[in-house]
Amino acid sequence: MKKLILSVTALYLIMILVFCVVRLQAAIEIKIGSVAPERSPWHNALLKLARDWESSTGGQVKVRVYPGGIAGSEQDMIRKVRLGVLQGAVLTNMGMMKVERSVLVLNLPFLFNSDEEFNFVFQRLRPIFETRIEESGFKVIHWTQSGWVYFYSKGPVLNPDDLKKYKISITKDDPDLEQVWKKMGYQVVPQDQKDVLIGLESGMVSATYLPAVMAASGQYFAIASHMLAPKLSPLVGSLVLSRKTWEQIPENFRPALLEAAERQARALAGEITSLEEEAIRAMKEHGLVINSPSDGEMAQWREASSRAIQSLVGRIIPADIYEKTMDFIREYRARGNR
Repeated sequence: MKKLILSVTALYLIMILVFCVVRLQAAIEIKIGSVAPERSPWHNALLKLARDWESSTGGQVKVRVYPGGIAGSEQDMIRKVRLGVLQGAVLTNMGMMKVERSVLVLNLPFLFNSDEEFNFVFQRLRPIFETRIEESGFKVIHWTQSGWVYFYSKGPVLNPDDLKKYKISITKDDPDLEQVWKKMGYQVVPQDQKDVLIGLESGMVSATYLPAVMAASGQYFAIASHMLAPKLSPLVGSLVLSRKTWEQIPENFRPALLEAAERQARALAGEITSLEEEAIRAMKEHGLVINSPSDGEMAQWREASSRAIQSLVGRIIPADIYEKTMDFIREYRARGNR
């Protein structure tokens, strides 16, 4: 009887041990949504990162990617991450501002003059953004500066009044920004990104703002065949996970995952810079008209931008973040940079 009890006890302990080992070895599945089109540079980079994460963790972290808005708009994806339906999302700065409003400062029109100026300012703001984003329940895995956003329209636009003739597709789900556009006299139509091309084809909208690579690859320029030459704002992307998901990943894996993410972010930024130049050249060869404002017209754009900023700061964009941004821009330019 004693031997039987010992045998049963030993078997029980073995079963517990096996159960624990199985639990330790169970893969963590991370479902990530993205509005980036399938097979686009952004989607391809995310697939590479998924492979890197699985490889560096010996299969303990598996990533499933849902591109092209399959998981919904950026706001939909943020909600799903909060609910645990998704574990992460790739967001533009317009999506990130749903998590932390201060990120909207990166979207202010005609604020930055170059990649170098943007990078100088962003690297100084980044720790502030990431701290505030973590307080909202998210972990930033990486940021990517993915080219620049330009205005595209069905006819020529050289000054702010020209743009008022067109119905502009703007980001959906942000009534505050919609009101700013309207108060400045613009006709706007809030849309999901996946609906913009259909809107241009149907005439629902006649202007939009897009990164050049997307305008070319998605054939938006074939309909909105005029581009305003000055860069509107940098396109900043970020991969975020819920803090809960990040904390479920064993600590010994985390440095390798972050390193892989930074590596992919750098590669993507370099690829996009090259692709952006190629995209603009290819679009010009296929009928895109690039409209370059005069100095006087550019002054009108900056004045209109200043009025828009005044209506946002303190109400939507925290005043302290805006002031820090302007301080960093002044610091950069004081060094003789433009």
